[in-house]
Amino acid sequence: MWMKHKLCIARLARVASASLIMVATTAVAEDLEPRSYANTPVGINFLLLGYSDLHGNVTANPSVPLQNAKLHIKTVVFAFARSLDVWGRSGKFDIVVPEARLTGSALFAGEPRERNVTGLIDPRLRFSVNLWGAPAMSLAEFPSYQQDVIIGASLAITAPLGQYDSSRLVNLGNNRWSFKPELGVSKRLGPVTLELSAAGTFYTDNNQYLGDRTFSQNPIYQAQVHLIYAFSNGVWASLDGTYFAGGSTSVDGIGNHDFQENTRYGGTLSLPLNRNNSLKLFASEGAHTRTGSEYDAVGIVWQYRFGGGL
Repeated sequence: MWMKHKLCIARLARVASASLIMVATTAVAEDLEPRSYANTPVGINFLLLGYSDLHGNVTANPSVPLQNAKLHIKTVVFAFARSLDVWGRSGKFDIVVPEARLTGSALFAGEPRERNVTGLIDPRLRFSVNLWGAPAMSLAEFPSYQQDVIIGASLAITAPLGQYDSSRLVNLGNNRWSFKPELGVSKRLGPVTLELSAAGTFYTDNNQYLGDRTFSQNPIYQAQVHLIYAFSNGVWASLDGTYFAGGSTSVDGIGNHDFQENTRYGGTLSLPLNRNNSLKLFASEGAHTRTGSEYDAVGIVWQYRFGGGL
């Protein structure tokens, strides 16, 4: 019985560590999020506190004609999530609230400009449900579960509540809503899990762009792949990659000819500390950037689990 209980806790530490952290402050949804589609016992709550450090060209809008951008964003992220029973299927709701400080310089129309601002990044809410292969289970039932193929879907909504100054080119918020539906598949092969997902991010207009101009953006389409290895003690590591394309913008109906086509890769390491606490380390960088954000990112996340019989 003791060994069975210990095995359950190790498995819980792996499946309950799905990333909730947005490592980019832009609205182009460049997140690298392994273990987004995994089964988690119903009724467990998660509190997360994260920190990320970004260097590079991370402006909110790729249409901004900046050159030699050298921007630095330090972000603290607070998040809450809860695992749910969605008509017999496992699901999850989460909310992510980031706060950041942006500093840096760039050339605009050949003139040097500097920016130093602190404030909220647009918060994100997300609801996900596993449609196949991950039934809703209590913590007591969970030791009997063995993953094979999981098919899941999610919808993330970003609200325009972040810092925004209509007289500035570079802001932490985007002054618009975004909606990101996603479909994912996860296949376990012994200690290895392969996860694939495809998503599209759709944007409303920003009607206060540089005064009262209207900024519009086409959808950005994204594909992710994660190769995850689970160790017996609850530790897991992943190699992560994402490709996204689209997102051409216009101002007052005039196109900016800024179609994006970017690729990023990175890695994630999750370390359980005890029954309720774990740490996650992550890093990513751009592999290819045609237009848009190009940056390096590193971060750490502390996660506390409670409820659901823990």
